[in-house]
Amino acid sequence: MNMDTSIFNGNRENLWCPGCGNFGILDAMKEAFTRQGLTPKDLLLVPGIGQSGKTAHYLESNLLHGLHGRALALATGAKIANHDLQVVVNAGDGDCYGEGGNHFLAAIRRNLDITLLVHDNQVYGLTKGQASPTTPLNREVKLAPQGVASQPFNPLATALVNGAGFVARCYSGSKSQLVDLISAAMSYRGFALVDIFQPCVSFNKVNTHQWYRERVLDLAETDHDPTNFDQALALALGTHDMGESQGEKLPTGVYYAVPGIPHHDRLNALKKQPLLGYDFDEEMINGMLARI
Repeated sequence: MNMDTSIFNGNRENLWCPGCGNFGILDAMKEAFTRQGLTPKDLLLVPGIGQSGKTAHYLESNLLHGLHGRALALATGAKIANHDLQVVVNAGDGDCYGEGGNHFLAAIRRNLDITLLVHDNQVYGLTKGQASPTTPLNREVKLAPQGVASQPFNPLATALVNGAGFVARCYSGSKSQLVDLISAAMSYRGFALVDIFQPCVSFNKVNTHQWYRERVLDLAETDHDPTNFDQALALALGTHDMGESQGEKLPTGVYYAVPGIPHHDRLNALKKQPLLGYDFDEEMINGMLARI
């Protein structure tokens, strides 16, 4: 079904490389937002630094652009202040899992009611292809000509063992599935991670569009139970090497989805109303500062 997504069209010139996987993510976001009946004022997009961070610039909505690795910190404040906003974070693998690694863990543990879309291309694309946290072990890149010596970070397994209630993965070229996953993540009450394989046509010559098309496997076509934690963790651990060692398939879809209590329902003051609903009490604030 064709949907009119023009309400979210931004007016800025797109500067991504032709063939960049970010185009698929951008299109899927617009369709997912439209499917849910949202308008630009209903959304707050919080991007990080890098090519992934430009995604929000090509969309019409509220925008809060932060520093490298700090998108989740800004999203935290925004969601606490206004629970009614749909908060969607766009970050890259280096931006989120590297510079923003501690914020990633904190957002999971708090169960913030936000959607995190990670554009995972296994390189730092904006800075010409250096190894990122998800670059496979022994992969040769410009600043590691003898091969990367660090084990790759496993975002799905990390999210699961730290208590994330919605964990999913997709390939940016699978638009229909990606639209479904973004919609499901935004409907989830709590922290929702969608790690998106996004080919970098300029600096990652291994994980190409063709490479992914030959390997991705839709979990909807299997007997996977997304409420089974052990199954989800086994899947996440099994794809740790990006399927390179034995040409294994890369499962995409919802790895894990169970209900949880979002952050603003865990604190009495926020459960009563968002920060936006409270009046500023200068006397109380000054009294607190005086006791420091």
